[in-house]
Amino acid sequence: MKLLFVADPLESFKPYKDSTFAMMREAAARGHTLLACEPRHLRWQQGGVVEASVREITLTGSTEVQAWFSVAGETTLALRDTSAVLMRKDPPFDSEFFYATHLLSQAEREGARVFNSPRALREHPEKLAILEFPQHIGPTLVTRDPSAIRAFHAEHRDIILKPLDGMGGMGIFRVGPDGLNLGSIMETLNQGGATSVMVQKYLPEIVDGDKRILLIGGVPVPYCLARIPQGSEIRGNLAAGGKGVARPLSDDDRRIAEALGPVLAARGLLLVGLDVIGSKLTEINVTSPTCFAEITDQTGFPVAKTFIDALEAALASAAMPAA
Repeated sequence: MKLLFVADPLESFKPYKDSTFAMMREAAARGHTLLACEPRHLRWQQGGVVEASVREITLTGSTEVQAWFSVAGETTLALRDTSAVLMRKDPPFDSEFFYATHLLSQAEREGARVFNSPRALREHPEKLAILEFPQHIGPTLVTRDPSAIRAFHAEHRDIILKPLDGMGGMGIFRVGPDGLNLGSIMETLNQGGATSVMVQKYLPEIVDGDKRILLIGGVPVPYCLARIPQGSEIRGNLAAGGKGVARPLSDDDRRIAEALGPVLAARGLLLVGLDVIGSKLTEINVTSPTCFAEITDQTGFPVAKTFIDALEAALASAAMPAA
């Protein structure tokens, strides 16, 4: 099979922990052809189809940055002429990401198979997607109104504020009962009412980790990665210095995963990363979920193998003639 990975520049990968690299390594071990491009390489012109300037790559066996792949060739290829397109561009979900999903939707109409579904990517913004599942989340507010934020703080006393387009823990603030710096933080995030903010009640269970639960084909991986804040940090994100510890799913983790898994899979989301603190869902990550390497390294569970199994099954199912 020809697998096209639409991702960040290959030269920026950190193979020792990159989930896209883990996918590629498993796919290559099965004999699949690896193709790669960036969203900026996608294009469409009237009278033609969506195509991209792609590199065919081979893996060198190294896990060193920039030394892990070699380029076997470069060509322009119609996306519909691949076996599957894997959209693995990291957040943020900005305008260019949004436009790329529309080009990928056009490629689907032309016959390409794209994972995760471009439409599903657009319809599941990673912080706002939790609003569909209020029974699984803690007290949450989304607003542009500074007075609503102040009222939420007055009610819950200890709160977290974060931008809707942040990633890796960027722009997350905690305000305790004294309300110290709430006004300044609102000015920074809310910009005088111009920008929407998510506000959530602080969950003290964060000290035990912000858990990343992977759903593959709607089925939860049996281990999560608890990202534990270090020192005085409130953020468990690995990008913010959190320590990743793999653990078996708790009963609450499994309850949430099994409730959401089939729903999200039916929408074309082959791979999802749920973020859970304690027993509360905090985010639904669909753009480029990670933690394959950490979970596999610590538990031996073959996350990449499970993912490629699910991808092959999805492609085989689509190829079967209707009964």
